[in-house]
Amino acid sequence: MTEPVSRQGVPRAERPIFPDGYGVPDTLDGLLPWRHADERLERAKIYWIATTRPDGRPHVSPIWGVWLDNTLFFDGSPQARRSRNLAARPHVAAHLDSGGEGKDVVVLEGTSGELRPPPELAARLAAAYAAKYRAENYAPEPTQWDNGGLYAVRPRVVIAWTDLPTATRWRFD
Repeated sequence: MTEPVSRQGVPRAERPIFPDGYGVPDTLDGLLPWRHADERLERAKIYWIATTRPDGRPHVSPIWGVWLDNTLFFDGSPQARRSRNLAARPHVAAHLDSGGEGKDVVVLEGTSGELRPPPELAARLAAAYAAKYRAENYAPEPTQWDNGGLYAVRPRVVIAWTDLPTATRWRFD
C-alpha cells in the first residue's frame, strides 16, 4: 500500500525500478517509512549536489545545507559553478555523504532555484544552520541572503535503502 501525500507532507511511497537480480521485491512489503529518509536528510552535514553545465557536462560538489519543510536549502556565491549551472538548468540531484558498502543510501532529485527568503524563513534557516554547523563556526545572519546566494531544492523524488530489499522511492506532487 502506498502512502498518499498527507497534510504533513508525507510523499507517496513505492518501489524504485531496479534491474532483475538486485533483490528488490515486486511487492510493497518492507518499504522504508518516510521518516527514515526525512531524518537522514535533516541530520546530514554534507550533501553532494549534481548539476549540469551549460554544455551538458555533469558537475558535482559537496556542500553544507539544511533540510527544512521537505526542501533542501544550501547557500553559496552566485558565481560558483553550481550556481551558474542552476541558473541555466534547474534540475539537480543530491546524495548524502553516506552509503558505504551500498548501505543507508539517500538520493534526492528535484529542481532548484535561487531564493530570497522572507524574514521568518530566513530566521528559521539561520537557526538551523547554526545548530547544525556550530562546531564549524558557521552561523549565518538571517539577512545574509537578502541579495541572493540561497538555493532551495524542491524534491520530485527521494530514493533510499539500507539494503536493496528495502529500496523505497517517494514521489512528491
